[in-house]
Amino acid sequence: MDANVTEVDDDWTLLKGMGMEPGWITTVLLVPCAVMLAAGLLHVYSLVSGLLSKSPVRNKVLLLSDALSTLGNECATIFHKGGARLILCGKSWEKLQELSDKLLNASDPSVTFPPKLVLLDFGDMESLPEAISEILECYGYLDMLILNSSMKLKAPAHTLSLELDKLLMDNNYFGPVTLTKGVLPSMMSRRSGHLLLVNSIQAKLAVPFRTSYAASKHAVQAFFDCLRSEVEELGVSVSTINVTFISSHAPSGKQNDTAAKSFWSDLYTKKPPGFSTREAASEVAKTLSNKRREVLMAPSLPKVAIYARSFFPNFFFAVMAAGVKDATNTKM
Repeated sequence: MDANVTEVDDDWTLLKGMGMEPGWITTVLLVPCAVMLAAGLLHVYSLVSGLLSKSPVRNKVLLLSDALSTLGNECATIFHKGGARLILCGKSWEKLQELSDKLLNASDPSVTFPPKLVLLDFGDMESLPEAISEILECYGYLDMLILNSSMKLKAPAHTLSLELDKLLMDNNYFGPVTLTKGVLPSMMSRRSGHLLLVNSIQAKLAVPFRTSYAASKHAVQAFFDCLRSEVEELGVSVSTINVTFISSHAPSGKQNDTAAKSFWSDLYTKKPPGFSTREAASEVAKTLSNKRREVLMAPSLPKVAIYARSFFPNFFFAVMAAGVKDATNTKM
């Protein structure tokens, strides 16, 4: 031990003998470390810049069929910051203007594009041809179409009028299909495009008191499943995302800034059901990037139910019927 101390002292004595004070010695030793740290930070910055420049929506013409919904609002924010040429659709012109102003005020105009606004109401089928013409006039084409509009309905089948059934089918099937057919020719001619349908898990799993709603979701799912095979060789991608439901009360992920706290929160905090709008929007962005054909956003139990419906249908139907019977007895 004493020998080692003596060697260190001799080194310091030698450096002092060369005219170098302790402060200078420390500076000389820190300079290489500072250079290495700066090089590391520069490398990380170049990686991040590279990832941002490869954003799947940058300079792409992207349409949101319902930008005024919670999911549409979140997607609009993400894609606007990502440099997309947005076409925002909705039923209220005033609310579309408010959303556009919010996006413009929160962004850098040198790297983003002002959104285009188009009134779109799938419940009014007669207005769709004019809306589609206006959409195509914005940029002359579409790169990405996100169909996130939906009308929800829960009621016993015998209480629903045929008019309400038709309205539901217009919003959930005929409207999205009409818009898709309107923009599809331009995608096929350019041999480029991406159609993304945000659909319900009830397109795959029908449950009681959702007769008309589940029927509309099954119909639109089947349309895009068939369309995928028809247009894939023409360079047009078709993706579907089936989600249980999107909850405004679900955790948004902001608390994940504190890693240790979020870990214990995941273990002991009871989470609300469903997915947050941020989670759903992130999945939409990811699907646009990887062009995955089908995505199922659901907890384990609904996934098991889907497989049970396919492989053990009698058991599945018995469970569904028992649930309705228990609910009826509880109300009585």
